[in-house]
Amino acid sequence: MNINMLMQQAQRMQKDVEANAKKAKEELAQTEVHAEAGGGLVKVTMTCRHVVKRIEINPELLQDEADMVEDLIAAAMNDASRQAEVISEQKMKAANAGTGLPPGLAGLF
Repeated sequence: MNINMLMQQAQRMQKDVEANAKKAKEELAQTEVHAEAGGGLVKVTMTCRHVVKRIEINPELLQDEADMVEDLIAAAMNDASRQAEVISEQKMKAANAGTGLPPGLAGLF
């Protein structure tokens, strides 16, 4: 096998990795996660690209102290963020499967 063939194969692999990563990122932007805190008193909807789409607060909760409301919002946001991260890692790992990239490099694309 000559060097030119190897270079062409590497370029094709790079284009495939870039295309797969782009597609996965587009899918993640459309994928939503739903999280809640306080037994459903606060609900958050977020994309897997960490864009918050909606925050729902039960009106009964608004009668409580602001500190509690803030803590529940933060808890729901953090839960949504963790869910989005897990899905993102899985999707990017799948997008880079079969490319021969070492595990640590897969997240770069």
